[in-house]
Amino acid sequence: MKMAATNFKTENNTLRKLIGNGLTYRIPRFQRDYSWDIEQWEDLWADILSSLQQQPKQSHYMGYLVLQSPDDKQNDIIDGQQRLTTLTLIILAILKNLQRLIEQDEEAEANTQRLNQIRQTYIGYLDPVTLVSRPKLSLNRNNNDYFQTYLIPLGHLPQRGFRASEHLLRKAFEWFDKQISAYLKPIDSHKGQKLAQLVEDISDYLFFTVITVTDELNAYKVFETLNARGVQLSSTDLLKNYLFSVLDRSSESEYELGNLEERWEAMVSRLQAENFPDFLRTHWNSQAKFTRHSELFKTIRQQVKDREQVFSLIRGMEADLDTYLSLTSPELSEWNTTDKEYVTILKMFRVRQPYSLLLAAQRKLNGSDFSALIRAIVVVSFRYNIIGNNSPNEQEKIYNQIAITIEQGHPAELRQIWLLLKPLYIDDERFKRDFAEKSIRTIESRSKRIVRYILCELERHISQNKHDFNSDSFNIEHVLPQNAPDNWGAFTHEESNALLYRLGNMTLLNRSTNRDLGVLPYAEKRPIYEQSNFAITKCLAESNNDWNPTQIASWQTWMAKQATAIWRVDQLN
Repeated sequence: MKMAATNFKTENNTLRKLIGNGLTYRIPRFQRDYSWDIEQWEDLWADILSSLQQQPKQSHYMGYLVLQSPDDKQNDIIDGQQRLTTLTLIILAILKNLQRLIEQDEEAEANTQRLNQIRQTYIGYLDPVTLVSRPKLSLNRNNNDYFQTYLIPLGHLPQRGFRASEHLLRKAFEWFDKQISAYLKPIDSHKGQKLAQLVEDISDYLFFTVITVTDELNAYKVFETLNARGVQLSSTDLLKNYLFSVLDRSSESEYELGNLEERWEAMVSRLQAENFPDFLRTHWNSQAKFTRHSELFKTIRQQVKDREQVFSLIRGMEADLDTYLSLTSPELSEWNTTDKEYVTILKMFRVRQPYSLLLAAQRKLNGSDFSALIRAIVVVSFRYNIIGNNSPNEQEKIYNQIAITIEQGHPAELRQIWLLLKPLYIDDERFKRDFAEKSIRTIESRSKRIVRYILCELERHISQNKHDFNSDSFNIEHVLPQNAPDNWGAFTHEESNALLYRLGNMTLLNRSTNRDLGVLPYAEKRPIYEQSNFAITKCLAESNNDWNPTQIASWQTWMAKQATAIWRVDQLN
């Protein structure tokens, strides 16, 4: 695997090479607790059995394992802890079954040798007197005590007074214990040998892509690269680990760590982990210099260095969380109806660049000014992104500059914000030209929704009647039909392909009427258009005796003139 120049190495390793090589592994103190449940246990066990029951036995790929190791001796597990912990629990469950065979005096001497050998190779040295282990694997601060005290010695497993994650560890062990007992049931003799072979097979036929990095920054770069390729890793946990490590240096760390953990997990729970980095970056860019995803972790490490700065960051994130969720999930927001409508439109546009500005604005502006700003951003986005199809690269930087200006308290009035927004506002003449030539292929659902939105806004402008563009009571009517026969109108094949999805070729019709019209010629469609409840459709019919390339261009030019009056911010003209 080739990635950007970072200090890391990549190799494919079996479980035997990973654990049976004298190395030790540690889950960082502040990594998430054990969280796998029966769904994941069942999947893993089924994968193991499926691989080993084939003839010949088949290897099974376990995915990426990201380790941090400054010295090639002790490895911190940055990503992959759930899989590695669960595999260790499976081996412990195998040892438990060997222990029972010994207690039942089934090949006691040979099975004792097997148990000790497997334990030393895959679990770690266990002092026979004190039962204190020197483990191959250490879990995080919430799970390690239970793991080392109860699970590794294979003793009694108490159930009262423990965390939910500790109960999951116990339940996972007990579940695999049952599966392995069932695995042994059909076997009449040499059961210990069969168990030892199972360990051998698991260690030889399960393999990982192991990425080993030297420090947190390189780990984050690896996450960014893999995430870009669709492999979702826990960059959120890495950020959390860093912040927690800052607190861990202080004398009051335990109380503060507990407080931070609760607050952090509450935010992650509301956002979901995969959305957390985007939220953090948006929050950061709402009050600090523009930072790209790839630089976020590095920037935070440089600027958040003590406990006061950690808690300041957390307080700011908590204050912005509701606003961010209202922007990304407006259907769940408690904002007023109008603001929710504007944000829903932005979401449909897939325009996220203004989010940092809107976080800053929500903190500083009153309600009416905030509403006016959201509307302005919808108009800017429509002109710039949807109709103009301009590159968004520079857009986010401008929004960031405005956000910082708002955060620093400079603009006392909206008129000062308008001045800063002006570079993103496409002027009337250019917008009119862009709109007059715009095509939107109504193939996928988002494009259809955007066209319905445009047509409904035009309808409202003409008739003052508001229609919900998500309503299923009406459809987009393509005057030149989508499945038009070759002899439809005076269009050549090339003209049909070029003009079918022009905005000027589309209007609104009630669903039943739209279905009935099909591929009728324009002369037969026109009287029906004239009877339509939609003013835009009546107007199209009354204004066009025929339908040909010239008429489409002319009608779309008329639409563009109306659009310029609709999607307009007077303060930016």
